[in-house]
Amino acid sequence: MDLSPDWVVGFVDGEGCFYVGINPHPEMSTGYQVLPEFRIVQHERDIQVLYALKRFFRCGVVRRNREDRYELRIRKLSCLLQVVDFFERHPLKTKKNVDFQKFARIVRWMSEGKHLEREGLIRIVELAMTMNRADKPKAQKILHDLKQQVG
Repeated sequence: MDLSPDWVVGFVDGEGCFYVGINPHPEMSTGYQVLPEFRIVQHERDIQVLYALKRFFRCGVVRRNREDRYELRIRKLSCLLQVVDFFERHPLKTKKNVDFQKFARIVRWMSEGKHLEREGLIRIVELAMTMNRADKPKAQKILHDLKQQVG
């Protein structure tokens, strides 16, 4: 399956997800780990599309998501920078582009090591909270805890 950039943009506009997870991790200098990921979930009957997208981006893992669903997940920072570069050259057309812009900023900050400093992590959490998130209370608690820490 040969994918064109325009097809990928349209497909990701409908099916893609840009997400930034933030989890406690005592071994990290800030006490938290930032986990940005680009994901696309499809029914198993369309798994070939996920493999074609994996080839297109030259990154990621295709794995079972749940029951009859599979996902392409890209987490590696160097690969996420490639994904960011692609969507900056070929912009998304829907409101998803707003979350993508925030995601791109966070990925760039991470490439600069900002997630390893308390102030940088605070900026990342604040921006991630404005994205489409299901776990806002968890992020708010992390933000509160970070701001309470003496730098």
